[in-house]
Amino acid sequence: MIAPGFTGATIDRADHLRGDPDGLAAAMRDWRARLLVLDGLDPRVENGRLVWTSLANAPGDADLVLLGLIGEKPHFAAVPQALRPTGARPSALMTLLASLPREEMALYAAARSVVDWHARHRFCANCGQPTDAFKGGWGRQCKGCGAQHFPRTDPVVIMLAEHGDQVLLGRGKGWPEGRYSALAGFVEPGESIEEAVARETWEEAGVRVSHIRYVASQPWPFPSSLMIACIGMAEDTALTIDATELEDALWASRDEVCAVLRGEQGRFVAPPEYAIAHTLLSEWARP
Repeated sequence: MIAPGFTGATIDRADHLRGDPDGLAAAMRDWRARLLVLDGLDPRVENGRLVWTSLANAPGDADLVLLGLIGEKPHFAAVPQALRPTGARPSALMTLLASLPREEMALYAAARSVVDWHARHRFCANCGQPTDAFKGGWGRQCKGCGAQHFPRTDPVVIMLAEHGDQVLLGRGKGWPEGRYSALAGFVEPGESIEEAVARETWEEAGVRVSHIRYVASQPWPFPSSLMIACIGMAEDTALTIDATELEDALWASRDEVCAVLRGEQGRFVAPPEYAIAHTLLSEWARP
């Protein structure tokens, strides 16, 4: 089974409660209800686990998001009115997340994305009036025109181009020293996944690919993307790098990839294990 990072949440999202005002109110009154402790958008972690507290500790002006049920216990996240996402992602955060159990890493990913969305959508995109949270925190409704808004996920293709026993890897600007990974880019309107893979590989590296196959997907909560991992067959190995997108690119052999994934020294450093690029490389290199 392919199990990328940020997947594997075991919480019941309890959609039946989101549209049930009485049931939702009962969940908020439940003495067992838990609130995820966040520092802005970052999680509080103790002893390798997420920290939860009572709903009584939620800021008085906060919107509450019903994350779902674990057993019979309702679990929530709060969106304080003062929260202003900056887009910053501390390097220590990823190390912290990698230490969490898989199901908690996935639960935090959902919470972070929806809390970030609320903080960015306090006003209606249709008429500019303020919006209120509704549907258990899984939507916002305009006070003026009544338009309803819901969290969105941005599709991103992340892909390897293979040619014989080699695979194409790229290096982004500002990445940790030696780090190379799969190429990636947003799917544009009116575009299929396969078309996006072909376009992005051509634009970033000057490589034509075909026979594109899907491998796996991963939610990426920075702020709210769905990484769609694919592999395509390259026509040749000639590279024309777009310097605005990549700092460098290289072709690596299967033996070299396997060695790096085992932790051996090589020409590049592999993506971290929680990233779907690592999953994608591992699947490609699998015998």
